[in-house]
Amino acid sequence: MKPPPSHPAPRHRRHVLRAALALTGAVALTGTGCSAGGPHRDHGSPAPGASAGPAPSPGAPGIGDPLMPLDGNGGYTVRRYTLDFDWQAPETPFAAGTTISATATQALSRFDLDFAGNTLHKVTVDGAPAGAVRDGDELVVTPAKPIPRGGTFTVHVAYTADPTQRRQRADAIREYGWVPTPDGTVVCAQPDGAKMIFPADDHPSLRAPFTFHITTPPGLSAVANGRLVERVRQPGGRVQWTYDSEEPIAAQLVQLAVGKLTFVAGRGPGGRAVRDVVPDDLVADTEAERSLTPEHLAWLEQRLGPYPFRSYGVLVGDTELPVALETQSLSLVPKNDLLGDRVDAERNLVHELTHHWTGDSVAVRRWSDLWLSEGHARFYERLYSEEHGGVSVEDAMRAAYEQHDQWRHDDGAPAEPTEPTLFKVMRYDGSALVLYALREKVGDETFGRIERAWVTEYRGRAAGTKDFVALASRVAGRDLTPFLTPWLYGPHTPPMPGHPDWHVDPVED
Repeated sequence: MKPPPSHPAPRHRRHVLRAALALTGAVALTGTGCSAGGPHRDHGSPAPGASAGPAPSPGAPGIGDPLMPLDGNGGYTVRRYTLDFDWQAPETPFAAGTTISATATQALSRFDLDFAGNTLHKVTVDGAPAGAVRDGDELVVTPAKPIPRGGTFTVHVAYTADPTQRRQRADAIREYGWVPTPDGTVVCAQPDGAKMIFPADDHPSLRAPFTFHITTPPGLSAVANGRLVERVRQPGGRVQWTYDSEEPIAAQLVQLAVGKLTFVAGRGPGGRAVRDVVPDDLVADTEAERSLTPEHLAWLEQRLGPYPFRSYGVLVGDTELPVALETQSLSLVPKNDLLGDRVDAERNLVHELTHHWTGDSVAVRRWSDLWLSEGHARFYERLYSEEHGGVSVEDAMRAAYEQHDQWRHDDGAPAEPTEPTLFKVMRYDGSALVLYALREKVGDETFGRIERAWVTEYRGRAAGTKDFVALASRVAGRDLTPFLTPWLYGPHTPPMPGHPDWHVDPVED
C-alpha cells in the first residue's frame, strides 16, 4: 500500500450471545429462516493420521493477532475459495455466493467466518443447511453434524453483495472495501475489508487459491487476480468471466474489477507475461508509465531475485483513491498516480511491484510486522527513484531521521504500531529508515545478501520481525539483535551508523 506524500470502528463481541450458543447450541440467522435442520451428511474423510480426540468444540473467532484479534478464524484452514458474483450495475446490490473448501484442524462443533455488510440468505455445510448467526463482523456457522479433526468440508454462503459497502480509516488508507468507478467497481480490501466483499478467513498470514466467476452485463468486462480461464456468453448478452488465481492469495490482496476495460498484453524479462487492465478512455494517457513495467521488473530482479509469481500487471483505477494497492499479480493504481509527474508515477509503480516480493510472497506473520512489507516497498521505491531523477536516498532518509522521534511518539516505533496507526508514515519512510540503518551498519554487499536471502527463504510463507532479525544476523555472521532492537522498538531513535552529524528533532506534543 502506497500512502499519499505527507479505522474501522472497533468490533465488539457480544459475549452473552457466545455464551448462549455454547450452552444451548441455539441457531439463528438474522433476517432469514435458515436453521440447522435437514439431513445429516458425512463430512470428508479425515486426513491420514487423523484420529479420535477431544470432543468437538467451537473454533476460535480469530487467530489472536494482538492488533486485530478477530481477524482470521480458528479450527480450520481454507483450501480454496470460489466466488460467484452476478454483477448488475455500479453501486447496485447483486446476487453472490462464496464456496469455501476447508480442512478442520480440530474437531469442530461450529466455526466462524469473517463476514460483514451483506444480506445473508442461506448457509450450507457439505450441502446440508447449517445454522448461522451474525455476531458483529463474524458469521458463526453451526453445521448439522460436527466436523472431525482432519476432516475436509465445504461451506457455501449465499448472500446479496452490496457494492456500496465501504469503511473509513484515519491513516493513509482512508476508505476501503468496494470502490466505485464510473461504470463499475474495483476492490481495495486492505487491511480487513475482504469481509465486506465475501466471507473469508481474513488475516494477511492466511492464504488460499481463488476461483472467480463474475457475470457482467453486455458491454462490461471483468478481471481478477491470476489467469483468465474462460469467457462464456450467456442469454441476454451477459458474459461470465472465470479467473484462477494460480497462487494462494491473502484475502486483503484479492482484486476483482468490473467496467469498460481494455486488456493490454505484453512481456517482461524472460518472457514473463505482463497484463495491464485499463479503463477504455485511459489507455493512451497512461501508456508511457505502464510501459515501464518490464524495466521495473528487471531492476528489482537484479536486487531481489526472480519475480515470485507467474504474471504481473497494473489495474488502472478510475477512482479518486488516495493510495495504490499491491493486489496480487495485478496492482491497483489510481489514475491520478499515472497522470502527473513521471518521477512520482514511477515511485508508485515500483512501490507496489516491490510488495510482490515483500508483502505478497513473503507475507507478514502479524500486523505488527507490517513495517517489513511497507518499509521494504518504500526503501526500494526510494532507491529506484534516486537513480531515475528523484530525491537522493540519503536526503530522504536524513529527513526521516529528523522526524523519527516524533513519529515514534505519535504512531509507535516501526514494529510497535497500534491498530489506528498501522498505515501512518512510520510504517513507510520510518521503516525504510531501519533498512537504511542496517545497510549502513553491515555494508552494501552484506545487506544485498540479507535481502535476497529474506525473499528466497520465506517465499510463499509468512514471516515476522524475529525471523528477519535472526536471518540478518545469520547472513551477516554476527548477532544484530542489539543493533536492530532499539531501531524497531521503544521511544527513541538510535544514532545513525556513519552519520554522526545527523540529529533527531525534539518531540512536540
